[in-house]
Amino acid sequence: MNLHTAFSGPLLDEMPFPEAFEDEAALESYLATPSRALLRDMATVDGDLMILGVGGKMGPTLARLARNAMAGRRVIAVARFSEPGMREYLESQGIETVACDLLDPAAVAALPACRNVVFMAGRKFGADDNHALTWAMNTHVPSMVAQVFSASRIVAFSTACVYPFVPVNGQGADEQLPPDPPGEYANSCVGRERMFEYFSQQQGTPGRLFRLSYAIDLRYGVLADVANKVWQGKPVDVTMGHVNVIWQGDANAQALRCLAAATVPTSPINVSGPETTSIRWLAEEFARRFNKHAQIVGEEAPTAWLMNTGQAERLFGYPQVPLQRQIGWVADWVSREQRSFGKPTKFEARDGKY
Repeated sequence: MNLHTAFSGPLLDEMPFPEAFEDEAALESYLATPSRALLRDMATVDGDLMILGVGGKMGPTLARLARNAMAGRRVIAVARFSEPGMREYLESQGIETVACDLLDPAAVAALPACRNVVFMAGRKFGADDNHALTWAMNTHVPSMVAQVFSASRIVAFSTACVYPFVPVNGQGADEQLPPDPPGEYANSCVGRERMFEYFSQQQGTPGRLFRLSYAIDLRYGVLADVANKVWQGKPVDVTMGHVNVIWQGDANAQALRCLAAATVPTSPINVSGPETTSIRWLAEEFARRFNKHAQIVGEEAPTAWLMNTGQAERLFGYPQVPLQRQIGWVADWVSREQRSFGKPTKFEARDGKY
């Protein structure tokens, strides 16, 4: 198969990094550009793709990337579509849409059968306002989906929050470390994993538990959070002093490539950038670029949610976009006061409450 026949434009690894992104259209086009490695892996995966819970911050760009990487196959995006214009936008990109409340068993059962499923649904922010709803979204919905799509490959988005805090001077939590997190939200995420794990064991469903730490877009993410605080002269709390981050395009590509690396039973994989990144250093770096002063508050804790991404690097290689390039893009975007999603990550929280 000639991989270039699957995507008409230049591939991501054939393009120089842009110095900046003029607008959201340019950013989203770049995020939707596949690499040679992604095309190669998707060529080994048969069948169409359904994305459940596409309406979040990452879903629309993952859907566009999948559309470009899966020529001749259906990409079906499922959500409630409560955000105005989202459904129309996806359909304009050649993506089929299905409106569905995933808490409705009949609606889930009525979804079209698909060989490949990426599960992105979940509840985080506001989780402590309604614990019952949080557990229903994060454990009950996965249970239903795992049973309905027992014949599919399922890549289920999870989070680094399933781990306990680990020392910042260590190697980060690897997939062998048992989940033991603080807070109801994080424990409900363990429940989500357990549901997919149980039904994968019972039904032989191949899959991956995609433990993601902080995907970065210019409009949201830890880098944007820190940069905006520095730009606006607000204090940066460094108590949660260290994080892993990854460019959203790299995270989405690895999620899709996990379909080609599915295991039976399903198994966890840590996904983020390999660097342990200092929040203090980030604030000072943005201050330098903005010619401003960084207001630092707090003292770094000796532990944080940090992951060892060695397994993902062995499978997929080093992320395409390095940290310094992400910082430069975010600094340019924030300094031009381009649009923000207005959805802070709350990376500062150490009590598991969001």
